[in-house]
Amino acid sequence: MDQLYMIFDKFLKDFYTVVVENNRWQMYLTGLGNTICIALVAVFIGTMIGLIVAIIKYYAVNNKKLWLLDKLCDLYITVIRGTPTLIQILIMYTVILSSVKNGVPVAMLAFGINSGAYVAEIIRAGILSVDKGQSEAGRSLGLNSNMTMTLIILPQAVKNILPALFNEFIVLLKETSVAGYIAVQELTKSADLIRGRTFIGLPLFISAGLYLIMVVGMTALQKRLERRLAKGDNR
Repeated sequence: MDQLYMIFDKFLKDFYTVVVENNRWQMYLTGLGNTICIALVAVFIGTMIGLIVAIIKYYAVNNKKLWLLDKLCDLYITVIRGTPTLIQILIMYTVILSSVKNGVPVAMLAFGINSGAYVAEIIRAGILSVDKGQSEAGRSLGLNSNMTMTLIILPQAVKNILPALFNEFIVLLKETSVAGYIAVQELTKSADLIRGRTFIGLPLFISAGLYLIMVVGMTALQKRLERRLAKGDNR
């Protein structure tokens, strides 16, 4: 019993040191805020890039005029998916955008470009999963190809790819932990800074817990949206 009390007492002292002392909780909040901002902006950029790339590749199958764009999209996907995310971020920060001193927008752009390659394949698979008869139905209603894609194909594709898109966002949220390599004080970097100053490993567990809470929350939101979509289909 005494040993258990000593362990608990040490935990409280360590917790006070790494969270309360010198207002270190503010470092966690700063890191958490940067992590969320980077992930949100990156997923928006990635979705826009992925949507454009997926549509180009979809139409390029029957349109030889898009051959060059199709090959450029293939090159983009191959390069991004075939190289480590950390290397891409370092290249963006130290070479392409070396004049930018704030690493947060650089991380947003780098993660967005990285995510776009994966989202493109997710969206393309979703578009291909929609029955071809839907396109024919759109044309029979007098819709052109763009209107058919926007009003008929994409809404159905989103339902099919929603779980994969949420998984991509969850992966992206965790991948932001490498942004510390370009001097961004995201959640992992904040915890590591506190660990280095206090020589206590607890901050790493705190950051892991915060990541876990965010991932569990995103998973719950994903399941709730899936249930709503399923109810809509059954009506």
